[in-house]
Amino acid sequence: MATYKKTSARFNTGDWFTANYCLVTNAERERNAAHDTRQEARFLENETSNRTKWDQFDNNSRLADRVAHIKHLKTVMERTLALLDHEIAGLSDAKDEMELALVAQVNLANHINIENLVLREGRQAIEVVEDEVEDQLCKERELLAAIKLQLQAKIDEAFEHLCVLQDVRKNTLQNLQDKNITLDIDVDQYNLTDDSAGITFKPDATRVPKGTLTVQQWEDFCLFNQTRADTEIANSVRIREAIHQTMQQTANDLLAQHTATAFALRKRIHEQEMALDELQWQKKQTEEEIAEVEAEIKRLETCIRYNNRVTKVAQTRLENRITRPSEEMCHDNVQFGLTDEVKQLDSSLKALEDKLRQAQHALDCLEKNLHRLNLDIQNKTTALNIDRQCLASRVKMDPAHPLTVTERNMTIVGGSREKSEILAF
Repeated sequence: MATYKKTSARFNTGDWFTANYCLVTNAERERNAAHDTRQEARFLENETSNRTKWDQFDNNSRLADRVAHIKHLKTVMERTLALLDHEIAGLSDAKDEMELALVAQVNLANHINIENLVLREGRQAIEVVEDEVEDQLCKERELLAAIKLQLQAKIDEAFEHLCVLQDVRKNTLQNLQDKNITLDIDVDQYNLTDDSAGITFKPDATRVPKGTLTVQQWEDFCLFNQTRADTEIANSVRIREAIHQTMQQTANDLLAQHTATAFALRKRIHEQEMALDELQWQKKQTEEEIAEVEAEIKRLETCIRYNNRVTKVAQTRLENRITRPSEEMCHDNVQFGLTDEVKQLDSSLKALEDKLRQAQHALDCLEKNLHRLNLDIQNKTTALNIDRQCLASRVKMDPAHPLTVTERNMTIVGGSREKSEILAF
């Protein structure tokens, strides 16, 4: 009886060995990959552990530095607050003790001061500088305005400054309270550890709250408050001292400022004269150099014209020798010499033309610079005449009887003033 045999896929021996080899190879590759993964995981564990510890240590150090910084600022602000309280009390006492102390005739000085400022507005270009003369004239103007103030103006000034000091004190106190709160918060954060109670995961812990300042902005804010407090304290000291100035001081102050302004004018005139002499010398040297460059340009142009004529001769010779008949047309020494001569002449002509362009450019630069020198000399001459006129107008403010050197020095430093009660800080 016949039997039916089911057909199935048949593989050859090579396929069988290949399949076994693939299984072995894949097993070894997977084991190696798993080994590498284990090693990388162990390396990552060590690295993240070390990084975590160092990050926590760095942040603890930063918190410690931050706490120390805030403590320093807190100490400074406490000292500033004490100074503000002391100054407010002192200025209040000075305001209560005010008396009529400043009556002076300053119309002449004020007229001369305004005249000098208006005259100096006539300066032009670079001569319009904020120099020492302008500073001294502005100081004189401020001094004259201060001398004109009456008792009520001083009272108003003291009252207004007391309001400013109160506002500064309020801001300083608020800033000090904020520093205390911040200090408590940062100290608590510094004391937190892995075993502390109350530590939990926070949603979006890395968010930056709206209105957060940068460190630079925070330092600028603190510096601004401190600087403002120092400035207002200094202004208060100045006001308290100004309250107790007397009539005798007014004349000496005005004379001292007049002397300083006149000295600044003479110093500025001397600087302008020196600068003007230097520019005149530079102008002379520039004009001489222009003349020499122009002469050199003429020589270069003459040399170029001569070079062109010689080039024409050499090229004509070469061209004419082309007409030699048949076998006479040979490349002899004459031909070589003429060819070299033409090439040398072309090279020389190019060098001369380049040098001519350079010389013309230098001449153009010199002429432009000469124009600038002439313009600057004109401006400096105008400014010098203005300052001389200002200095001449101030002769009216000189004392009727010239002082000795000793008296003059004592007047400048204020040594000749009568003693007066000054509220010391």
